[in-house]
Amino acid sequence: MSEDPVREKRAKILRFSVLAKRIGYIFLLISIVLVGIGAVNRFTPGIATSATIFFFVALALLMPAIILGYAVAKAEREDPLTAR
Repeated sequence: MSEDPVREKRAKILRFSVLAKRIGYIFLLISIVLVGIGAVNRFTPGIATSATIFFFVALALLMPAIILGYAVAKAEREDPLTAR
């Protein structure tokens, strides 16, 4: 008997969501560290540019990952086959 294709797709989306959140939060941490380095030392254009790029990449990863993670969790809760 094969696995339900809808549940397989949900699992794939959830795996993407978890990975994107991990990478996004790492990039956000790097951005915060760069801003801290810039605050302690002089803000150079390189530090400011790097912090900005890491911040926007983190946002681009985290926004869809968080939304998709909540969507999959809600779909699993409402699925009559998984409700026990």
